[in-house]
Amino acid sequence: MSITVHQRPGVYSSYDASAVVSGKGTGRLVGLAAVNTAAQAGKVQTVTSYDQAVTLFGAGGAEDMSELIRLALKNGASGVAAVAVAGAEGYQEAFALLSRLENIGVVLCDSTDQAVQKQLRDSVIEASDQRRERLCVAAGAKGESVSELIARAKELNHERVVLAAPGALDREGKPISGLTLAAAVAGAIAGESDPAVPLGGAELSGLNGLSAQLEDNDIDLLVLGGVTPLESVGGAVSVIRGVTTRTASGGTEDTAWRDLSSIRVVDDVIPGLRGALRARFRQSKNTEQSRGAIRAQVVLELENKLAREIITGYDGVTVTADSEDPTRCLVDFSFAVAHGLNQIWLTAHVTV
Repeated sequence: MSITVHQRPGVYSSYDASAVVSGKGTGRLVGLAAVNTAAQAGKVQTVTSYDQAVTLFGAGGAEDMSELIRLALKNGASGVAAVAVAGAEGYQEAFALLSRLENIGVVLCDSTDQAVQKQLRDSVIEASDQRRERLCVAAGAKGESVSELIARAKELNHERVVLAAPGALDREGKPISGLTLAAAVAGAIAGESDPAVPLGGAELSGLNGLSAQLEDNDIDLLVLGGVTPLESVGGAVSVIRGVTTRTASGGTEDTAWRDLSSIRVVDDVIPGLRGALRARFRQSKNTEQSRGAIRAQVVLELENKLAREIITGYDGVTVTADSEDPTRCLVDFSFAVAHGLNQIWLTAHVTV
């Protein structure tokens, strides 16, 4: 925009307009690693608007870096921590960079290669083990069948991994992979402030449609197989049910982590308690009085989660001194996560 500089004293104004897509301040960051030749590879750049993404990474493709950023922002992310990748060999370094960042809620990449997606999964697990809890969202390749998607989920098999399906459509209505769906789902997860609210039913913005319409039998198979299915009704794309790819433990069927809200509640409660205790007991003595105060703080935090219906109950809060290390105290407790409402069954007794 050019501005004419006048010499007359006064108050002048100008304006411009654009279809701005910006991040939501209440959401968390989405991490993204994607192949891009317009930007410096291996550098984290935090993007909070689509215009900024285009300036940094260019635009053009249906699944390019800027488009994935746009969809994450439009669906709830406060910003996107983006790392350009020069080629397939650069993903691991990009994932390592993202794993060191705080306040990232979800990570994704622009690859449907299963080896790359496993690297993504492993980086998310490692970051979460280092007290930087997060999830990742992956996508199936163009034209993948229900059985192929289930096989992909089986390979990823972890409660921190979401696999979105089916594929999407580009602006011309041609089938593409599910990468844009993954970006939209990642944004929706990052933007949700209540971890116990189920992802199912969430309407996703900015998409052009789905490459396939799933039948009820397909949906059943996908959910049981660890795949998060989406549907398009009246032109609106929404999540049918949010699940994780964790379907087995040690080769045995395991449904404990099926619903996405379970791991999201855990990632809300545990870090919340860590933060509260760290803030209050930074310089404290390991005495009976301090341990009593720690127990009271834990109960207070759990009561808050209970009142907000993030958990449905808790029990057994104990704080004891470690017999092997006099500088350490052990906090033990249990809690039950609040489950989302997925189905309502009506039974009618009709008199005729």
